[in-house]
Amino acid sequence: MAAPEDQELSQAQTEKLLQFQDLTGLESMEQCRRTLQQHNWNIEAAVQDRLNEQEGVPRVFNPPPFRPLQVNTADHRVYSYIVSRPQPRGLIGWSYYLIMLPFRFTYYTLLDIFRFALRWVRPDPRGRVTDPVGDVVSFIHSFEEKYGRSHPVFYQGTYSQALNDAKRELRYLLVYLHGEDHQDTDLFCRSTLCTEEVVTFLNTRMLFWACSTSRPEGYRVSQALRENSYPFLAMIMLKDRKMTVVGRLEGLIQPEDLINQLTFIMEANQAYLTSERREREERSQTQVLRAQQDEAYLESLRADQEKDRRKREELEKVRAEEEKVRQTVLAEERRRRTLEEEKERKSECLPPEPPADDPDSVKIVFKLPNDTRVERRFLFDQSLTVIYDFLFSLKETPEKFQIVTNFPRRVLPCLPTSEQPNPPSLKEAGLSRSEVLFVQDLTDD
Repeated sequence: MAAPEDQELSQAQTEKLLQFQDLTGLESMEQCRRTLQQHNWNIEAAVQDRLNEQEGVPRVFNPPPFRPLQVNTADHRVYSYIVSRPQPRGLIGWSYYLIMLPFRFTYYTLLDIFRFALRWVRPDPRGRVTDPVGDVVSFIHSFEEKYGRSHPVFYQGTYSQALNDAKRELRYLLVYLHGEDHQDTDLFCRSTLCTEEVVTFLNTRMLFWACSTSRPEGYRVSQALRENSYPFLAMIMLKDRKMTVVGRLEGLIQPEDLINQLTFIMEANQAYLTSERREREERSQTQVLRAQQDEAYLESLRADQEKDRRKREELEKVRAEEEKVRQTVLAEERRRRTLEEEKERKSECLPPEPPADDPDSVKIVFKLPNDTRVERRFLFDQSLTVIYDFLFSLKETPEKFQIVTNFPRRVLPCLPTSEQPNPPSLKEAGLSRSEVLFVQDLTDD
């Protein structure tokens, strides 16, 4: 059996192969064919998958269940804004700081040692992401239970889905990693993230995705973005055809400062989104133009096919008529030949004509439909069928006829019927020694 690559393509598959190569710009015909075969020759899915592959979107065909998050974090032009914790002031502040320093140092050191040892005993369960959507939804519910429902609209989906939507819609994506154990997290959520001005700003300007780093999905994003401190915010957008981190905000930040920093990042990168929108519009117009050209070509092709179909139908009709006439002629020829053969057979089967001086003979003059006269003698004891066969054997006699006496006018029963299977003899029919009989044409009847 031949391999799939060696099988001959149908006309429809060849047209799809050429159309796919024209739409994607691929030079390798073999690569175009493999891509179409992977998508069961669905050209729309194949083209979309190819465009997704070029733009970094997860492929439609056989997507890996856990692919690495494709976000460019190595761009050295990333804007970073880090808010340091305020230094203690005054004698009381420094005294409290110095008293608590050993305790904090001991606490965090022991906590790190415990976590390090625990990793050797039991692997971190956050390393296995089994329900990323569930992780996000669970975080949203716990956030609302603790801080209320007055908060930015959380994206209720996975991190990868948020990236894809932001890329498709050409919007900014703000990622918030929630460190539950960090000392500034609670204050940030209450005094910054859930304030009215921040909520309004985020809801109207960007997508907002958040998750706790204590959950597998949040931990996975944390490993990808490599934050240093909490609260952590990362601004992501489509830049140079890749989803790229263009801003990082770390530390406890005030509402007004947060809005100013996000506005600065957006204004600094707005040109990239504008350029991408322009390119998408150009690609869209190109695709529309190609679709119109393809539709015009298909319409022309359909018109040509319809013209060819009508022409074939006309030719078939003419051939059918000619064949019908030919069959009619052949049937008529066969009928005529059969009739002639039947006439010859009847002529050969006729009994001999009796002599004129035979006292049992009957002289009959037949008047044919073409006004010709035929004379012959028969015997009284012969059946009327003999008369009929004699007339049938003549070339001048029509194919169907009946024999009629002159006076009184009556039709002689020459052929057998169900009521009279044996026709009468000439004597029984009441014929005299000399008769004139008329042959009536029944062909038209």
